Amino acid sequence: MTPTQDAELLQRTEDGVLWLTINRPERRNAISPGVLAGLTDALSRANADRSLRAIVLTGAGDKAFCAGADLQTGQSFKFDYSEPTQGIANLFRLSRQLGVPLVARVNGACMAGGMGLMAMCDLVVAAPHAIFGLPEVKVGVFPAQVLSVLSGLIGPRQLAELCITGEPITAHEALRLGLINRVAEDLDAGVQALLDRFLDKSPAAIRRGLYLMKRIGAMSFEESMAFTESQIGLFALTEDAAEGQAAFREKRKPQWSGR
Repeated sequence: MTPTQDAELLQRTEDGVLWLTINRPERRNAISPGVLAGLTDALSRANADRSLRAIVLTGAGDKAFCAGADLQTGQSFKFDYSEPTQGIANLFRLSRQLGVPLVARVNGACMAGGMGLMAMCDLVVAAPHAIFGLPEVKVGVFPAQVLSVLSGLIGPRQLAELCITGEPITAHEALRLGLINRVAEDLDAGVQALLDRFLDKSPAAIRRGLYLMKRIGAMSFEESMAFTESQIGLFALTEDAAEGQAAFREKRKPQWSGR
């Protein structure tokens, strides 16, 4: 995938990693129709690209990852109610179909809909000055679609407090709650360190593993056990599984085919 740049979403591919940058720093990287369409298209194409090993989502500058809906437009909560689904909800649905690890590089304020973009990611690295919040009650609304991707990441009491008070928490508080994976003084180095921990692992195992993880959350215990019983046999049938076990026996580094 060749590097592209447009007004609202920057894209570049380097060493098997697709970097997506919301490029609206003057609006605190708020979500616009262009950003939403760009992310949807980029993730759809990335999911079909076997050469990609990871996707990193971030915001331009160092003040905001994403401030959520762009309230200055006055159109943020106006929808075509004849449509049964909406754009950002469809983006969250798409994230549940991804077989490529999605990493959030949180470089500043992560608020409202930005919390949804962060929560739809599989892994999160944040700068120490990043803050996280659901301030919708301050403008007379309430988190909705965002709750579908946030639920389960932190406890219900903590989530209720974020929603009902609208007050933000720090990066270190987010880490303590389990909302993010790590806080890094050097954000780029922190993201790279996390990438380095899985870029050398089996692409097939990760792809099938993400498929499994994203589906068992809504299952009962018995449904989950039956599903995972069937899935482990399919893992074992992949070329990567045969190569990984052969490499283990032969005490060498595996050469993954990703199949």
